[in-house]
Amino acid sequence: MAYNGFAIDEYLDAAAVTAQLDGLIRQPVYSIRREKLAEYVEGYFNAKCRTSKTMAGQARKVIPGGVQHNLAFNYPFPIVITKAEGAKLYDIDGNWYYDLLQAGGPTILGSNVPAVRDRVIELLQTCGPSTGLFHEFEYKLAKKISDLVPSVEMFRMLGSGTEAGMCAARIARLKTGKKNILKMGGAYHGWSDQLAYGMRIPGTKGILSKGVPSFVFRHTNEFFPNDLEDLERKLKANQFTGGTAAVYLEPMGPESGTRPLSKEFVRGAAQLTRKYGALLVFDEVVTGFRIGLSGAQGYFGVDPDLTVFGKIIAGGYPGAGGVGGHADCMAHLGAGLDSSGKKVAKAMCGGTMAATPLSCAAGYYTLCEIERTNACEAAGRMGDRLTRGLQGLIKKYDLPFVAFNQGSICHLDSVGTMHFSIDWKKPWAIREVLKQTSIRQREMEHMGAAYMAEGIVTLAGSRLYTSAAYTEEMVDDVLSRFDRVLSNCGPLEG
Repeated sequence: MAYNGFAIDEYLDAAAVTAQLDGLIRQPVYSIRREKLAEYVEGYFNAKCRTSKTMAGQARKVIPGGVQHNLAFNYPFPIVITKAEGAKLYDIDGNWYYDLLQAGGPTILGSNVPAVRDRVIELLQTCGPSTGLFHEFEYKLAKKISDLVPSVEMFRMLGSGTEAGMCAARIARLKTGKKNILKMGGAYHGWSDQLAYGMRIPGTKGILSKGVPSFVFRHTNEFFPNDLEDLERKLKANQFTGGTAAVYLEPMGPESGTRPLSKEFVRGAAQLTRKYGALLVFDEVVTGFRIGLSGAQGYFGVDPDLTVFGKIIAGGYPGAGGVGGHADCMAHLGAGLDSSGKKVAKAMCGGTMAATPLSCAAGYYTLCEIERTNACEAAGRMGDRLTRGLQGLIKKYDLPFVAFNQGSICHLDSVGTMHFSIDWKKPWAIREVLKQTSIRQREMEHMGAAYMAEGIVTLAGSRLYTSAAYTEEMVDDVLSRFDRVLSNCGPLEG
């Protein structure tokens, strides 16, 4: 598909990437050498980030874990960011970084874009952030999303992607009259009780869902990514226990494509949901308006019943979540009539701070600016350049690492933490899988620290988002910094 407004020039070979990742987890663990890590900690973090270190220590006394956001848990301590602009972040000690975290993905235009910021300031000076009553930008944003995404005939703004995921489940059960939810193993659809299942790696079921009673998952199950036979087995089995209300899918793969899906799987999954009378729910929290203006669903040519949005819906501002879809499904949020004129039950859904004038205005102007500047394609081109460069560095230093991308969503996998899976037919192996993923998770943190010391902020040391704010020269500079890190990597000692 040669871009054509999307972030992807040529879709990756999912089977080939999976084979590379299979090979990675069979290799010894490679990471930043211990002496170099110690040099980074002492020479950069302790010497040049002293204010951050002091504040992080103070924060641990009043904030559990010391930070309010999971993305900020960084080794050896969180860096305090005070300014974001374009492709760069600036910390409290005066250091600057290339931003490949992008708040988890929403800032495809770059951070703090004047075209959006100025409109938000204007709104704050007139209406203020919230009134609790209807505002024109609620309509403008919903209409814009509906115009851009063919499957979204109606849209409801919420406060987060987690809330949107919860809401979609309620709609699906009311629409279908069925009970069960199927989600892809390893995928993340927020932290609500019933969807916090099968997280990080396929097969975990409720192992990583601490604090959630097991009975909550009575009607939730997972299927293996890229395995249509497994999905159909679960759909068939659910016919005897109340049917399947919804199948949730991250269209690029679990955790934003960490285990990439093939086009055939995505389209096959859509066909299976129709066959078994389930709603297809696309989680486009990351891919929505990043892969293209019509989302990943537009790229794949799939028509989901419901779409979960987050992050970019408010342009990186607070209040980032929503669910959209076919009118007969969305009717359950209004206690109105479905497409046949039949009265339908209303799903319980709310949020005092959802759809504030601030969040809706920010989202509306962000989408307008993405459309005006062709930001999806621009960011995708930078993602391609970054990935090609990383692949060259991996070859240069003969490392087992794997670099791949789906447009502006890039991956540099050094340890394969989320490529493991748990087979419940081999319960004796579960402990070893959890041990290995724990070891590898720690090395991801060490790699992330090395990148940060070289002026690159990543998501967990393995995921990288490019934005339209990047230039070729910036990407090449980023690659020179990755070069310095990868030249100091080797087999994990001990």
